[in-house]
Amino acid sequence: MALAAPPDLSDTDVPVQPLARTYPRGLFIEPHEHVWGQLLYAMSGVMWVETPHEALVVPPQRAVWLPPGVPHGIRVVSDLQMRNIYLRPSLAATLDDSVQVIEVGGLLRELIVGLVEQGNDGAPEYYEALVGLALLELKRARRSLLKIPMPDDSDRRLMSLCQAVMAQPSLDVPFEQHAENAGASVRTLARLFKDSLGMGFAEWRRQVQLATAVAELIQGVPVSAIARELGYTPSSFSDMFRRELGVAPSQFSITL
Repeated sequence: MALAAPPDLSDTDVPVQPLARTYPRGLFIEPHEHVWGQLLYAMSGVMWVETPHEALVVPPQRAVWLPPGVPHGIRVVSDLQMRNIYLRPSLAATLDDSVQVIEVGGLLRELIVGLVEQGNDGAPEYYEALVGLALLELKRARRSLLKIPMPDDSDRRLMSLCQAVMAQPSLDVPFEQHAENAGASVRTLARLFKDSLGMGFAEWRRQVQLATAVAELIQGVPVSAIARELGYTPSSFSDMFRRELGVAPSQFSITL
């Protein structure tokens, strides 16, 4: 577990603050929040971003927009090359007031990388143009719908189980084993799932599996490898994916 290390956010005369970080697989950055808005983007690697109400899987072609004041933790799934942009409160107010997963196209990617590499040390006119165009691209970028509901922290057993599933969403780990590891009975945890998340364990884990699968499809991982990782045969995984998302995983990856 690690503490967040944001840049200096005390100078509100600066419109954005960039941050470049490298994080190893398995690292968990403790929940924290900022008074500035934050765009989390990884040039390579995959992360889960956990907020009080939902978790979002973020592969390289996606970014997470966090409005000011939103608590969030980061769980690193694979080695990350992070490029983040912090927006001062007045600029953040021009974007979404809720957490969003944003699809990062080629232009937006280059703008993020350019802002991080240059910082605010370059020519003022060029820097301001980069900031303005990045804001326009953020406003027009497509939003992703794959978000995973998360419980509040009122019951650590339920939260522990959810985090364990996100770390290992395979069918090979049964609910009974998760319950034992969390220190609660199957009946208690089944009730907590219904009461806190409005769905059963199997349905919730399936959403985690779909989000995980989409992130890996975006990175070009073969469907058969994804199926095995999640504890399915290729045919049963394709059937589940098509039933839930309305398209076969092979077709989904083509349309990205």
